[in-house]
Amino acid sequence: MGRILGIDHGDSRIGLSLSDPLHMIASPFRTISARAGGAVMHLLQEIITENDVEKIVLGYPRGMKNQITARTRIVEQFAVELKTLGIPVILEDERLSTVSAIKALIQQNVKTGHKKGLVDQTAAAIILQQFLDRPLRPDAE
Repeated sequence: MGRILGIDHGDSRIGLSLSDPLHMIASPFRTISARAGGAVMHLLQEIITENDVEKIVLGYPRGMKNQITARTRIVEQFAVELKTLGIPVILEDERLSTVSAIKALIQQNVKTGHKKGLVDQTAAAIILQQFLDRPLRPDAE
């Protein structure tokens, strides 16, 4: 059984997380630059291959009233690009994931001011864990 890659897509950085092979626990993995252009897809393809990733859970930003925003459109386009990597892409509500990530890191006595990459990785892990914890996931075998 392969892993699941969680992604928190931002303007500057893309936070990544990985599940364990049993799809029970999400862990922060790494951060890549969102401004790397075409290199982003190349890096993600390498990560997918090296970590035996079988699907992607992409944080899907919506407004607090569930409305579509400019960021929603950007992430939808990114999802289209991700699908060219040849594995399923599942959109997961990411509202308040960054706020939750900051709170979780502060509780661990991690100063978040200069560790934005760690915040992004943690947000990706929260998004992925939310997906993994759902009893009836859309990807259920």
